[in-house]
Amino acid sequence: MTELVFHGAARRTTGSMHLLRHNGAQVSLDCGMFQGHRAQVRQLNESFPVPPGKIDMVVLSHAHIDHSGRMPVLVKRGFAGPIYATPATRDLCGIMLPDSGHIQEEDAEFWNTKRADGGDRIEPLYTVADARATIPRMRSIDYDTTFQVGPDCKATFIEAGHILGSAMVLLEVNRNGKSLRLLYTGDLGRFEVPILKNPTEPLPEVDYMITECTYADRRHDNPTGMKENLCRIISETVAGGGKVIIPAFSVGRTQTIIYHLMGLFEEGRLKRLPVYVDSPLSTNATAVFAKHPECYDREAVQQWSQDGDLFGRDGPVRYITDVEDSKALNHKREPCIIMAASGMCEAGRILHHLKNNVEQEKNTVIVVGFMAQHTLGRRIVERREEIRIFGRMYKLLARVAILNGFSAHADVDEFRRLYGPLARKLRRAFVVHGEETQAAAMRQLLQELGCRDVVIPAPGDAVRLD
Repeated sequence: MTELVFHGAARRTTGSMHLLRHNGAQVSLDCGMFQGHRAQVRQLNESFPVPPGKIDMVVLSHAHIDHSGRMPVLVKRGFAGPIYATPATRDLCGIMLPDSGHIQEEDAEFWNTKRADGGDRIEPLYTVADARATIPRMRSIDYDTTFQVGPDCKATFIEAGHILGSAMVLLEVNRNGKSLRLLYTGDLGRFEVPILKNPTEPLPEVDYMITECTYADRRHDNPTGMKENLCRIISETVAGGGKVIIPAFSVGRTQTIIYHLMGLFEEGRLKRLPVYVDSPLSTNATAVFAKHPECYDREAVQQWSQDGDLFGRDGPVRYITDVEDSKALNHKREPCIIMAASGMCEAGRILHHLKNNVEQEKNTVIVVGFMAQHTLGRRIVERREEIRIFGRMYKLLARVAILNGFSAHADVDEFRRLYGPLARKLRRAFVVHGEETQAAAMRQLLQELGCRDVVIPAPGDAVRLD
């Protein structure tokens, strides 16, 4: 019997985890963390579709925490099998999972200190040590290399173009001499985005597909215009004597922005000025990017061959890890660019740079990523007159520029391009990794393209694959 059990990212965006059962083997496709309010997701993050010790292996699509972040919990609860991933994904997990463990520890310490009245203590979901104990379980598999994932079942990683090392997973199950083929998309990337290769096309013909739908209901700005927009906004700010503050996710977005800046400097279209990347995780992630030119597109490979570095580490970009060096940026008065995490401005060093710069009209905050509801980043996007940072209200006088073309997720047109040749040949498609509106949009798109059986599974749904 071959069966799919949907657990995480079913009718929601986070917590990706889907279980493939075949001939007694249980293979987990991803093992991601549920994200949201602590009280709502704690129980979800501690639960699994089966006892962890009964899962034979994990096949990991990419390193983002909503796809990889519960692997330390899985290991801590008794999982003893291998975790298969591309080499770049393994290296990114080597820095991102311990960073996540550190956040779990700090979060628990903060709340336990706050509850000094003797209330129930909060334990971290996992620790840095738990995260580090997970990495040795990871096995690196190159793209387009077939590997076994149980009796009569093999898998292949296919370029997804989402972040460094991201992959779709092609699964081929042999049933009495007949092949059953399943494609799990993980998170699909975009076309013509700098540094990374495009998603593989055409997609392989398969019987079943599990697809994400994060942006199935919208169109992004053209990514090829983002470099020009970035140049224009920075030039205008520098001409007025201001600073540019960019909240950016540490993995992917930071490296893309730096790549564009280096190109603008080299082309002479932007006058060189100091660039500071103020984030230990961004610094480490950039080092991982530099190790994996096999993931680069043709243009990036050519530049890497000529210069040996895409990210300005020996030039105008200063990567900051030390806290005192970070604080020193607050005293700089000359025009500069400061990039820092977190991407949604909810925590981290970006808060200090916003606090020190948003009340000056000459400065600019450039928003280069999605800002979820109820975050400081969303309030900046909405251009609230005042914003709260560290418990104090600040007037938002700085210019706010929004560049939506940097998204790393495919939009409706890119889904149409990828799925157009495939949809009519599908026996069934399963839509995950999105809220109700996005899932409904993907179902409609797939039906328009000719797939007659499109399912939006709920958590716990088990589906037999015939």
